[in-house]
Amino acid sequence: MEIKEAAATDIKAVFFDLDNTLLDRTNSFKSFASTLLNRYFGHLESHHQMLELIIKLDLDGYKDKRDLFRELLDQLPWPIKPEHDELMNYYNEHYVKNAALMDQALEVIRHTRSKYKTALITNGRNQIQYGKIDQLGIRAEFDFIIVSEEAGYKKPDRRIFEAALTGMQLRPEQCIYIGDHPVNDIEGAFNAGLDTIWIKMNQPWREGLVAKPLHTIERLGELLLII
Repeated sequence: MEIKEAAATDIKAVFFDLDNTLLDRTNSFKSFASTLLNRYFGHLESHHQMLELIIKLDLDGYKDKRDLFRELLDQLPWPIKPEHDELMNYYNEHYVKNAALMDQALEVIRHTRSKYKTALITNGRNQIQYGKIDQLGIRAEFDFIIVSEEAGYKKPDRRIFEAALTGMQLRPEQCIYIGDHPVNDIEGAFNAGLDTIWIKMNQPWREGLVAKPLHTIERLGELLLII
């Protein structure tokens, strides 16, 4: 068994989350928000307070972007207020261009792929999630990819994990799932029968969760010593 402390002895695949696991979502969104402010508030010397407001309102990516931009239209000091659709179009066009990998992400993916099959399970819209995957240049690194929009259900719904298992033709006990969100990733995968590794990022552990990760790590590169 290669993955240390795994309950099963026949691990065949490692499933990854995308945002704040392989993709540095925090810095990717911050970079996008900076380009947005440069586009609409280039006449101002400093964007610091507005940048902090955008990041705060975004809720680490868990706020619907339509709601986010409605709030920004109300709260930012626009010299000329754009239409909501204009901001949504700007997001759809420019956000994925700012996608950046976590430190050592490609090394981790390829190290994992040298031993196991790999899959990616991510919540979000197809256009944005596949856009980020292609911007990062990692689509070919995975044997299977599923996005919640195309699946018809999203994490923590066990059915999206089951769809990935079906696509990989594997049983839950043959797979390890790695993600950052205690509920969506770790509890969701656990309820689908997978063992997990939790990357402790921006989301704190929640009381009442049943899942017990095999490992808790703080940097993606730690997986090189585990997998």
